[in-house]
Amino acid sequence: MNRIWKAYSQASLILRVTIALVLGVVVGLVGGETVAAWLAPLGDLLLRLLTFLIVPIVLFTLMVGVNQSREGSAGRIGGKVLGYYLASSALAIMVGLSVATLFSPGSGMTLDDDASFSVPDNPGVVDTLLNIVPNNIIGAFSELNMLGIIFTALVFGIALLKMRQSARQHAMGERLYEVIESLNEVTLKVMSGVLHYVPIGVFAIVAETVSRQGLETLLSLGDMVVVLYIALAAHLLIYCGIMSLFGVKLRAFFREARTPMLTAFATQSSSGTLPITVNAARRLGISKSIYGFSLPLGATLNMDGAAIRIAISAVFAANVIGAPLDFISMVQIVLIGTLVSIGTAGVPGAGIIMIATVFAQVGLPIETVALLTAIDALVGMGCTALNVTGDLVGTSVIARSEGESLSEEPADETTAAAAKG
Repeated sequence: MNRIWKAYSQASLILRVTIALVLGVVVGLVGGETVAAWLAPLGDLLLRLLTFLIVPIVLFTLMVGVNQSREGSAGRIGGKVLGYYLASSALAIMVGLSVATLFSPGSGMTLDDDASFSVPDNPGVVDTLLNIVPNNIIGAFSELNMLGIIFTALVFGIALLKMRQSARQHAMGERLYEVIESLNEVTLKVMSGVLHYVPIGVFAIVAETVSRQGLETLLSLGDMVVVLYIALAAHLLIYCGIMSLFGVKLRAFFREARTPMLTAFATQSSSGTLPITVNAARRLGISKSIYGFSLPLGATLNMDGAAIRIAISAVFAANVIGAPLDFISMVQIVLIGTLVSIGTAGVPGAGIIMIATVFAQVGLPIETVALLTAIDALVGMGCTALNVTGDLVGTSVIARSEGESLSEEPADETTAAAAKG
């Protein structure tokens, strides 16, 4: 038994996750819903473990990161992160519109008069911005209000930095910082243990998803799914171009990024994949002062995959009703979709809310959303994987713009060396 565990734990994490993904597809197709139902708790456990780590990782990593920033650099880095995420989301929608216009998904289909869909409430951009400041800290933590947790970590992190810079409170600030830094290291130690369970959870989640969706769903709306994945691949190529311009080594990047990409693909959760994305950033040698801010914020606001989904869904709906989008409608979708992708971040069913909101704004039939829910899991997998990839791309690019050198050598699988300050 010890020999089996040793061989498993020493194998490459990406190899274990890839094998788990393939086995999950096979078991899901062959075993059916009975086997998938038996495996479901194993998948739920992975999601619980990853969710369990979100609060301490965001809180301690961001507080340590703020305190490792050079004086005056925090605001500059924050501006770069927000600017990159807004530009990337707008670009993703334009890519989606271009690819969808080229391939015209939905042409020849007709809308079922009985199709209906109840649109969830959209909190809107203003309410989302207000929710950045939580009513109370405990509530933000218990509700996993990511923006509230980030705000809390930033406020207390900056206050701690001021204490350490104060002559009167310096000693107290240093002692408190040592405690926070130790808690951060403990959290990363726990994360290294959770990583061993990731392949098992991925196997269970994929098996359940495949057995539930089946091949029939994929084939019935196959053109929509294929066009979406072509657009995701096109945007991934754009990422490669951007990283090359900033001197990010693509081989080293994807060596570390592929594990969070596959995990996001299986779990369909950007926030849930955050602990694994943080681990990838550490292994790339990116400093805590950058990834501690950019990755938690990206998991909440940066939705490139979802933005592409909005664009392709809009073209699909327009083709279904026989009214192709004109240039003005496309401009509206770019502007509204960029804002909506931020305004609905972190909300359950966010992808559907985004699509329904954009449809309402540009006059597309909400009923077509009912068609799209049939392939929600299939498209959600690819979109979430691109969301997470975009977070890591932005973090790497910003790190290079700050003069950091990213690691080109493979690090130890579960205990990467501490990132630079």
